[in-house]
Amino acid sequence: MPADLVVGLGLRPSTEAAAILEAIAVAVGDEPIRCLATVDRRAGDLGLRTAAATLGVTIVAFDAGDLAEVVVESPSARVQDALGTPSVAEAAALLGSGHGRLVVAKRVVNGVVVAAARNV
Repeated sequence: MPADLVVGLGLRPSTEAAAILEAIAVAVGDEPIRCLATVDRRAGDLGLRTAAATLGVTIVAFDAGDLAEVVVESPSARVQDALGTPSVAEAAALLGSGHGRLVVAKRVVNGVVVAAARNV
């Protein structure tokens, strides 16, 4: 079965790969992942790149304007003020999955926000 799970991530700059990997493991267990998705300003962060390499997946990135167009169940006023979008993890997961179905609503694990969506 091909991996179709897209894991959306919201994280602070300089978040370490170990924290990202732990958050993903808590949120989705050992389910096969197609890619990690996030806001474009975090896509080049070393921790995220290292986590993606460890998992053997790619990173897809979206600008805040594209993320802001996605309607999510749990918008954040704080994220809206900081980044110009009310959601990073959920919106990135949904966009990365081709506007699929959210299967893991956003949750925070050690400061990393994780959500996951699956192609429909």
